[in-house]
Amino acid sequence: MTSMSRARVARRIAAGAAYGGGGIGLVGAAAVGVLLAEVRLAKRQVGNGHGPSPHVPNAQGLYGLSYSVPGEPPLRLTMLGDSTAAGQGVHRSGQTPGALLASGLAAVAERPVDLRNVALPGARSDDLDRQVTLVLADPGRLPDVCVIMIGANDVTHRMPPTRSVRHLSTAVRRLRTAGAEVVVGTCPDLGTVEQVQQPLRWLARRASRQLAAAQTIGVVEQGGRTVSLGDLLGPEFAANPRELFGPDNYHPSAEGYATAAMAVLPTVCAALGLWPADEERPDVSRREGFLPVARAAAEAVAEPGTEVTAAMPTGPKGPWALLKRRRRRRVPEPERAPVTPSP
Repeated sequence: MTSMSRARVARRIAAGAAYGGGGIGLVGAAAVGVLLAEVRLAKRQVGNGHGPSPHVPNAQGLYGLSYSVPGEPPLRLTMLGDSTAAGQGVHRSGQTPGALLASGLAAVAERPVDLRNVALPGARSDDLDRQVTLVLADPGRLPDVCVIMIGANDVTHRMPPTRSVRHLSTAVRRLRTAGAEVVVGTCPDLGTVEQVQQPLRWLARRASRQLAAAQTIGVVEQGGRTVSLGDLLGPEFAANPRELFGPDNYHPSAEGYATAAMAVLPTVCAALGLWPADEERPDVSRREGFLPVARAAAEAVAEPGTEVTAAMPTGPKGPWALLKRRRRRRVPEPERAPVTPSP
């Protein structure tokens, strides 16, 4: 699928989500049914969110304690989403994406970071309403920035993409209204799951990319930022499956999560105004620039770690967005085990 046709499909899905449209299909129903069966088979040994939740390390707490200054509160980072946001597949809390992002953010901001994680393994986008309600329940601990990773279970459970994007857009709007910056890691590439064979691998990749592009439009229109994870993890996982997939061959390994965190961290820092100002200007040599939001969304899913953020509210083809290909930065190891903060 070309970038232009992907942009058209993404725009239709996002419009359907915004105006209450029905289920615009990602791929043919029969093909998705077979794909669903194969991915579920791949996940059977992993856990799919039904019954007791699989073990996920508890990474909540304070990071960057050496930066503490009396009277200065920590930054608050909250993770929402599914098993990828929760950190399923690794055994140590410091290997989860939340811990890696909290540690990296603390180093850049030179302030402690209070990490909270409400993500649920197996969650689909319709669970975001519950998660956001949890996040906003305590007005005294509202987050400065939220990172959402969601979408894979929407594809495998055949949630209509318009409904998926509608739930995500609503979550972003609620968090932004509460004053939090929001960064969304869009739908990962299900074509990288080893147990999914061709031609289903191609269908999985196509469905994942279409949803990721539509998610990007919905998020940007609500004032959030997106980072494409599908293609970030896709080629690198395909080239290094034993290194970047965990023992279950479905979720990322510690190295896989570190790769994702390195891509998301610059956008988290930029959302909080912590990135160098000279790196905020579009770099033509890196093919960055202002594009209609649907075209920016389509291009983002085709390249690892590409950021899309709102730019101009109107243009000849609707809202415009800034497409950035930020340089990845090594995420430091958490300096110590997290300490659970006082309620």
